[in-house]
Amino acid sequence: MTRTRLALFGGTSAFYLAMVVAVLLSTWLVTLDWKIMLFRPYQQWPEIHGFLDYYVVLGQRGPTAVMVAAWLGWRSWRQHTLRPLLCLGAALLLLNVTVGAVKLGLGRLGPHYATEVGSAELFAGGDIFPSGHTANAVVTWGILAYLATTPRARRYLSALSAVVALGVGLTTVYLGTHWLSDVLLGWAAGLLILLALPWCEPVLAVAESWILALRDRVRDRLRDRRRLVPSLPVASGGPRPGYFPQRPPGAEEPVRRPAGVAGGRAPAARTGVAGGRAPATRG
Repeated sequence: MTRTRLALFGGTSAFYLAMVVAVLLSTWLVTLDWKIMLFRPYQQWPEIHGFLDYYVVLGQRGPTAVMVAAWLGWRSWRQHTLRPLLCLGAALLLLNVTVGAVKLGLGRLGPHYATEVGSAELFAGGDIFPSGHTANAVVTWGILAYLATTPRARRYLSALSAVVALGVGLTTVYLGTHWLSDVLLGWAAGLLILLALPWCEPVLAVAESWILALRDRVRDRLRDRRRLVPSLPVASGGPRPGYFPQRPPGAEEPVRRPAGVAGGRAPAARTGVAGGRAPATRG
């Protein structure tokens, strides 16, 4: 954690706390929420509604996590390290725990379910404060910039993730699914998770070492089992062990004959006389 990152983390934490207090006290921020909600942007510009319905998917946790995980999985395989996937897993875990806890704790209702004009709609069983779409867009796309290996790639990916997260947040306000304060808190929540990731790096390094050691133990056990399997000698040109040739369908079972018997007839008993006749007795 550099001094710059610590300063950003402290400033973002203060902004996060200020947004929560402003909504709890029903200040000017709640009044601005209601003005935007009553303005109904989706009715003012209906021609972009269809496009934004698809664009907001860039903030949904399921599709974005699959896309980013596929890219980071390829990077992990290419670089022979689990760090990219472990960073993504840690970031999503922190996102679900922190954002989910605040959502359930404050219980704010969305604009479409508001019951009293001017009210903050808190502790009413809702789950929209902060905006999960916005926070997820910041974390999921921002993790690509966090894991960038060159300064140039980091700058470009940071700009891309910022544009996507900004657009997703404003799109939810346009669609009327979130208050503006929900989006502001969502941006802060996602940024806090990205800024806190360096504190998780030692734990991720230990987890990577443990997983790789477990993989090596399993691989060694499988290799030892293969070596212990006995191999039976196979004669040249003969059938392999356990191989039994099958008769073609409809073929009769061959008649087994005693060894040394031709045509299935028993040989005449030999008593020393040609033709098998007994010698005449003289008497």
